[in-house]
Amino acid sequence: MRWVTDLPQQTFDDAAAVLRSALAGDGDAVVGTFDAVVDRAGLSGAYGVAWCLAATMLGDAPPGSGCALDFPGIDQADYDTRWVARFVSAYANRDVPTGEALFGAAEADGLLPDCLLTLAGSTIATLRSRAG
Repeated sequence: MRWVTDLPQQTFDDAAAVLRSALAGDGDAVVGTFDAVVDRAGLSGAYGVAWCLAATMLGDAPPGSGCALDFPGIDQADYDTRWVARFVSAYANRDVPTGEALFGAAEADGLLPDCLLTLAGSTIATLRSRAG
């Protein structure tokens, strides 16, 4: 995973746990893992796990490659879908301030668990499409 190598090993372990739960279709376990991360490491810990999921989704894109959000109808999509598209785009563009702002906005709106669940599901869907 590019651009996440400075995160603690626990963050990678938590991201792996989220992905295992998402792969099993266990949304409650995905949310439970994120809740445990928040209890242990605060919102910044959950942000690190989400950043790892975005890295996993994108794979090894060339460093510094500019990415544009190309999602027709994004403004009509559900909040969590828009959030995931924008969060992954922020990761792809190394735009930490935007990623943090999106994370904070979802938390303030009370929708962060839904967004993180959608992020985990989208990551699994992306990995499956690459494998198939």
